[in-house]
Amino acid sequence: MADKNKKGLGRGLGEIFGAEMDVEKFLDDIQNNTNQDVPGRKEIEIGIDEIRPNPYQPRKEFNEKALNELADSIRTHGIFTPLLVRKSIQGYDLITGERRLRAAKIAGLKTVPAISVDFTEEEMMEIAILENVQREDLNPIEEASAYNSLINRLGYTQEMLAKRVGKSREYCANMLRLLKLPLEVQNLVIEKKLTMGHVRPLLSLKSEEEIYDAAQYVLQNKLSVRDVEKYVKTLGGPTKIKFKLPPEKDPWLKDLENQMGSKLGTKVEITRKTLTISYNGVDDLNRILEIIGCLEESEADK
Repeated sequence: MADKNKKGLGRGLGEIFGAEMDVEKFLDDIQNNTNQDVPGRKEIEIGIDEIRPNPYQPRKEFNEKALNELADSIRTHGIFTPLLVRKSIQGYDLITGERRLRAAKIAGLKTVPAISVDFTEEEMMEIAILENVQREDLNPIEEASAYNSLINRLGYTQEMLAKRVGKSREYCANMLRLLKLPLEVQNLVIEKKLTMGHVRPLLSLKSEEEIYDAAQYVLQNKLSVRDVEKYVKTLGGPTKIKFKLPPEKDPWLKDLENQMGSKLGTKVEITRKTLTISYNGVDDLNRILEIIGCLEESEADK
């Protein structure tokens, strides 16, 4: 339970926003100076080198192509929407506008338009996270990490979190569970190799090793979400049946199969203990036996 004496919940922002936090409207109000409750609002032009990136930015992945397109637009038209910053001991802390800042650097700008406000550290973090979450373009792991930050750093309960981000409590709880996945599996989600639907059933497994092994099986066999659910049930059964990929055949045996199959004109299978030669009918068998020198000559042929 959060400390009652802890500032938490972005108290100043809670008073400004009310119960439902519409971040987009709030930022528009700051931009247009229509919200008189924003402390210390000031329009300024500042050097790019004076701006420190927001340490609470939940987004870790930025689309390079989109950044370059935005940089091209900035070169031609400039920056329409100022960055939101707050004054710090050295320079300014960025609150929102990470993509615009990155694109401005690519475009070669030395200064950018900004709006400075007197927000606390907690309020800066709350705005940065909620802006990204409510725009709904974070990957699932970034979104889960953002929710976790709001709970651990600002004392949100899951109910408060659900209200703030406009989602159901069940949705938020399921997102937070993704952080229990091994980091390797989280990366598969970030890289879009597995979806949230694929990895959610894996959370019922008992250990990180089991989750990792199951994720690799799902990935390699390209299982659907429904197939993953069925597969996980077999892993959790009393006999704990664990499916594994069939071992790859010894390259030497595989090469030998190909050579014999080519010479005999039929399918040949070789394991470390068996040799299987396929044939189709008596005539085909006699043909193969003759090739390998096992067919006895008849009296007429002598």
